[in-house]
Amino acid sequence: MYYDLKKDQYIEGSTRKGLSFMYNSLLGRIMLRLFITKLTANLSRMYMNSWFSKWRIKKFIKKNNINMEEYEDTKYRSFNEFFMRNIKPGKRKISKGLYAISDAKLTVYKIDKNTKLNIKDSIYTIDELIGEKKQYKYALVFRLCVDDYHHYLFPDSGKIVKSKYIKGKFHTVQPIALKKYKVFKENAREVTFLDCDHLGDVCYIEVGAMMVGRIVNEPVTEFSIGQEKGHFEFGGSTIILLINKDIKFNEKILQCSEDDIETIVKMGEKLDI
Repeated sequence: MYYDLKKDQYIEGSTRKGLSFMYNSLLGRIMLRLFITKLTANLSRMYMNSWFSKWRIKKFIKKNNINMEEYEDTKYRSFNEFFMRNIKPGKRKISKGLYAISDAKLTVYKIDKNTKLNIKDSIYTIDELIGEKKQYKYALVFRLCVDDYHHYLFPDSGKIVKSKYIKGKFHTVQPIALKKYKVFKENAREVTFLDCDHLGDVCYIEVGAMMVGRIVNEPVTEFSIGQEKGHFEFGGSTIILLINKDIKFNEKILQCSEDDIETIVKMGEKLDI
């Protein structure tokens, strides 16, 4: 079940049968070991970057009800080129205050004084997520599905302090996996520490996922509000924002998060009050 922030309504979701098989059966879990490796992700990327993959585009658009009127009119040479498509100017407007850094399914978690948080019944520490002992107050988990726009923004203006890559596996980021594995500890991820003008100390984590072997970030040291930070190649994935500032979030988002319901948000949409 999802809550659509813009439409102010609940929408029923579903789990793909293939993922249910891999995570809920013995044979599936044996096969899963092949799908979560770097090699598999690289082979998948090679195929998705080839012209052989073009046939998937029309079928994908229809299956996921993607509104192509929102995107630039382009002749795509591969499925991955389509997946990294650019949205038309003006289709995503940046709100004042705290805004959604991507199209996604959002959950907001409170981090306790021991730097622990509970994500989908798995307990994480900040150290496990970023490899360093630091204190933050909130974790915003933006889960991008295959039908989402896979570009993402900086949350504020400011500068990059440092960044690093943490090697790992490539589990899916669907809820079925989050409830069985500590995905955000096990998966490969990019970690960037930001010094923001309004939000202060922010940690920005891009998590690689099944069939996503590459996270592409722009080579910048300073950034402005609404500036693009990067994009994912094919697949679903997740971005985690760790914020160390008191935020007055939209009450509906907080209530849904407490009820384990993700909120559908669009890039630039207002999250605070």
